[in-house]
Amino acid sequence: MSLLARLGWGARACAILAGVLLVVITLMTCVSLIGRNTVGWSIVGAFELSGSAAGAAIALFMPWCQYTRGNIIVDFFTARASEATQDRLDRIGALTVALAMGLLAWRTTLGGLNAWNSQTGSMIMGFPEWIVYTGMVPPLVLTAVIALVQAIGGFEGKHQPEPAEAAQ
Repeated sequence: MSLLARLGWGARACAILAGVLLVVITLMTCVSLIGRNTVGWSIVGAFELSGSAAGAAIALFMPWCQYTRGNIIVDFFTARASEATQDRLDRIGALTVALAMGLLAWRTTLGGLNAWNSQTGSMIMGFPEWIVYTGMVPPLVLTAVIALVQAIGGFEGKHQPEPAEAAQ
């Protein structure tokens, strides 16, 4: 199994975790809205929790998006270029994503450490901000590694195989 296929398993796990997180946010919001509109009770801080969880979910979806090459590619100017030129440009794009995600991971780590040191929390609930940062750093690092492997090793066809397909 190739390194990229192994990274694909981690990307898939992140995407599943993000999906579960979004389902939990949705259920929490529904319970809060139904409670507020029927019996006058709602979950205190539901808005804060959904904002934090949505940010973490976005970061958790990024590795899968990069692995499957799901990013938007504007190929208006390169549509007529040779496959070799398109491959080089795709590798440069992957390297750019790797650098950007590495930078985001680094700065998110520093933000999380600052939130930990200052013990900052959300306004209503006092939910610790460092927890959100901690949930965002690993998927950002994984996205950077996937993009770097793609930039160095190239891409397996136009669309990456599913991790189960790559194992065969």
